[in-house]
Amino acid sequence: MTYIIIALLAALCIFLVIKIHLMHKSTREIIEKLDMIIDGDTNNIITVPSGDKQIQQLAFELNKRLRRIRKLQLRCQSGENELKGAITNISHDIRTPLTAILGYLEIMKDIPKSEKLSQYLEIIQGRANAMKTLTEELFRYSACVSGEGGEPQPTNINKLLEDSIMGAYGALTEKGITPKVDITEAKIVRTLDPNSLSRVFSNLLSNALKYSSGELEITLREPCIITFSNAAEGLTQTQVEKLFDRFYTVENANKSTGIGLSIARTLTEQMGGTITASLDKTILTITIIL
Repeated sequence: MTYIIIALLAALCIFLVIKIHLMHKSTREIIEKLDMIIDGDTNNIITVPSGDKQIQQLAFELNKRLRRIRKLQLRCQSGENELKGAITNISHDIRTPLTAILGYLEIMKDIPKSEKLSQYLEIIQGRANAMKTLTEELFRYSACVSGEGGEPQPTNINKLLEDSIMGAYGALTEKGITPKVDITEAKIVRTLDPNSLSRVFSNLLSNALKYSSGELEITLREPCIITFSNAAEGLTQTQVEKLFDRFYTVENANKSTGIGLSIARTLTEQMGGTITASLDKTILTITIIL
């Protein structure tokens, strides 16, 4: 009798070991197929050869949730495409009459007028130029999120950064900002779209013009770490965390479209890099790693 009990217990143990092994195998298969479906963005479903009811139920529940995720992804993608199309169309519709307005304003400069009228026209000119800047930024944003860029090529990061700083030097010094530049002598080359990186640098320099209270330090370190640090009085940690959000503007920013830094982030990520912002007391630092 004892031998029979031992034999039954041994058989039960073997059965349980086999059962656990098969469940582990099925679980691994589910994980592998789930990763494959998510990474491949396919419409496949999870199937498992196991006849275990619990494993089959797990696969069923996962498939049900995958279908919900796909619906949400399609809805989100559709909304994003509609938004990009709307941005492009609205920008185009605004640009045509705005060009005519700016043209007439230029003509009116040569016409004799009262001092009061001249002041009003100057205000209109300023608002029209702000609208022009907005439409141009909207076009650039629509292009960059669509992945429309130039062909990657070996690019000297040192020279491109120097050229960008020199291009903005006049505007910076006019505002009382003399940038402190520290660029490594080691030649740093990356294969990327130089126009996209130039746009990133330009947007960061424009950001410094808007927010800096007089200081700006730009560095380039090996392997390829670029920082833009400037004094930003009144900027809070909460605002810093939102700087790269689309259409976000700090309340006191003048003539800001709220998409300059969003464009910088999109272009940097398209080039395989990262861009982050941090605040140390009153110093805002934006770091790019390529």
